Amino acid sequence: MIVTGWNNGSPSNNTGAGYGIPITAQDRDKYFKNSWSSVKIELEGGNTVEIRLTKSFWKKCPELRSVKIGKWMIEKGLAPWPNNKAPKFQLEHIAENGFRLITHVLKNTES
Repeated sequence: MIVTGWNNGSPSNNTGAGYGIPITAQDRDKYFKNSWSSVKIELEGGNTVEIRLTKSFWKKCPELRSVKIGKWMIEKGLAPWPNNKAPKFQLEHIAENGFRLITHVLKNTES
């Protein structure tokens, strides 16, 4: 699935806080299970982050938020990004509650 970078409007470019990736409701319902308490995301380069799935993930805030994802985006030079130019990624479902996030998709959305 294709996902874009997300930030909360005031992310920290020092710590990586306030960054993540949103999941569309359609992809959430297709690839994620309500019974999971968390997902594991393997970041391109080998690090893995475990992200808790909150009640709001299943309602109106389907973002996977993590300082580790933010730091990874910053280290890759993908964050911060210009307005309306969030980076795109491929999020691959690789195991029961496991995913891989890779950057080989376009870095920025086209206007």
